[in-house]
Amino acid sequence: MQLTPVGVDIAKSVFQVYQVDAPTGEIVNKAIKRAGFLEYFTNRTPCLIGMEACGGAQHWARMLMKLGHQVKLMPARLVKAFNIGNKSDAADAKAIWLAVQQPCKAVAVKTEDQQAVLAMHRVRQQLIKIRTMQINALRGLLTEYGEVMGKSRAALDRGMSGALERLADRLPAMLIDTLQERYSELSKLDEQIGKIEQRLKAWIRLDKACQAIADIPGVGLITATAAVATMGNANAFRSGREFAAYIGLVPKHSGSGGKVNLLGISKRGDTYLRTLLIHGARSVLAHAKESGSWVEQMCRRRPLNVVIVALANKMARMVWALLAHERRYVKGYVGTRPT
Repeated sequence: MQLTPVGVDIAKSVFQVYQVDAPTGEIVNKAIKRAGFLEYFTNRTPCLIGMEACGGAQHWARMLMKLGHQVKLMPARLVKAFNIGNKSDAADAKAIWLAVQQPCKAVAVKTEDQQAVLAMHRVRQQLIKIRTMQINALRGLLTEYGEVMGKSRAALDRGMSGALERLADRLPAMLIDTLQERYSELSKLDEQIGKIEQRLKAWIRLDKACQAIADIPGVGLITATAAVATMGNANAFRSGREFAAYIGLVPKHSGSGGKVNLLGISKRGDTYLRTLLIHGARSVLAHAKESGSWVEQMCRRRPLNVVIVALANKMARMVWALLAHERRYVKGYVGTRPT
């Protein structure tokens, strides 16, 4: 049965719905308040509902799917191409209606558990960012008084107490006390980050998918939980290359007249997961004995950063293969093509 396409532009309070009634050709482009949004789609024949993958879209997608509708979440980059006029809620809803009828890779609708894991990652990422800002601010303030610290956290820990003792004779006590308080906040941030990682460790013991990929070299606790939660359903991707392209690890290309030139990676996908995989690949290369002959040959022919991204691409494909085929990682495994 062909589903009726519907474009929905969601917002905080008022949602815009656009659709064309097939039998009559009537165009419906109306605003619906948040409280009556689900009621509008209740007891209706199943529809193909398109929405931008933005804040709150995952929640509404799950609610609409419970009502029997099919939901397609699309990147905002795709939808923007169909809005050729002025920007408004009505124009955006029409653009979404046009985009939902086009063949494209939809954003996976995640479960609440998968979103909870990603929320833990976002909080951890924010705390790490705050901690880094705090460290850099302390180093900058101390430099103003001639106390230069190394870039690492270890260098700050080694020299902080001595620097404050030397500055106590020259500077007002109010500044020394303030610097000491800001430095003490770092240990609190360390404790909060550690608690999140402990909760993720408890989660990975209960999730077989995370356990299956956590043994891949370069993929540990953080990357495994983030990959499973970001991917959603592994069978939504046709191949490992499609998943690698989804997170932005496949090169862009430009060409004409049958000649195609490969460029750098696209960076259009999930920035967080791509960063974790690249850092994991860099860690694997630091232990060259465990990297394998393929990486060693690549290092002879390509620059280091190119090799790191290529290895991250390979790790992403391995993650997809293990999850799609429900297997555990086996070191030295050699796959065979079916005849």
